[in-house]
Amino acid sequence: MAATPSNMMPLGTTAPDFTLPDTISGESKNLTNLKGVQGTIVMFICNHCPYVIHIKDQLIDIAKQYARLGIGTIAISANDIENHPQDAPDKMKALMAEWGNPFAAYCYDESQTVAKAYLAACTPDIYLFDKDLDCVYRGRLDAATPKNDQPLTGKDLRDALDALLVGEPINEEQVPSMGCNIKWK
Repeated sequence: MAATPSNMMPLGTTAPDFTLPDTISGESKNLTNLKGVQGTIVMFICNHCPYVIHIKDQLIDIAKQYARLGIGTIAISANDIENHPQDAPDKMKALMAEWGNPFAAYCYDESQTVAKAYLAACTPDIYLFDKDLDCVYRGRLDAATPKNDQPLTGKDLRDALDALLVGEPINEEQVPSMGCNIKWK
């Protein structure tokens, strides 16, 4: 389990648009249809990553809590399923059913072009965009990893979400996410 940091998309970058198959509904979904009224979380995750599994309860709680406040949460997997079949779309759908389908979509980026457009490097790689789809946060969920004893709170992302929702500036000192590298083809 080699730790890979996120690349940290520049703040202010407009979210790259995409149309991808949603493994939950089986339909093609795009950013415009999935975005939240107040903001949008886009995160790159995968089924088997121990970093994602470690924080899954916080990801689910945040998606559900902030959906009620107008924040859309979109999960995307871009892993090469030929070499990592546990991340295939049918298994993505099964995992979301197990998790209670907390996200607006769990999309599969087979070509990996969306992951590259977002400068994604690891799972989890988390981005928060405002209502105009400008990047206001990118980085870790919090300091917890499978390799340390830090409490799992979601503090970094929650602080950014809370500031966004009340119109306060978001701290620009943001810590990269850390996780397994995206499994590139």
